[in-house]
Amino acid sequence: MNQKQWMSLLGLANRARKITTGEELTVKEIRSGKAKLVLLSADASANTTKKITDKCNSYEVPFKMVEDRHLLGQAIGKEARVVVAVMDDGFAKKLITLLD
Repeated sequence: MNQKQWMSLLGLANRARKITTGEELTVKEIRSGKAKLVLLSADASANTTKKITDKCNSYEVPFKMVEDRHLLGQAIGKEARVVVAVMDDGFAKKLITLLD
């Protein structure tokens, strides 16, 4: 997996205002059907990981793990982020291929 590629694509999605971050907001977007992909950091708490993956599974939203919260935050020019929802099909599909 090319770390730089997915990170710059996520940065692009962020500038296009196609993402949301944070556990509560992400769960809200999963429920509303707007989330097309959820990125979860591998160092998220067990609690958060379970909550997000359960939600993704029950609403059939794909999710991908990324190395850690610092990379996820860095990709969108923010402090550490544990979870990011992508609300655009195009960005979601491309990110899925980059993170496979």
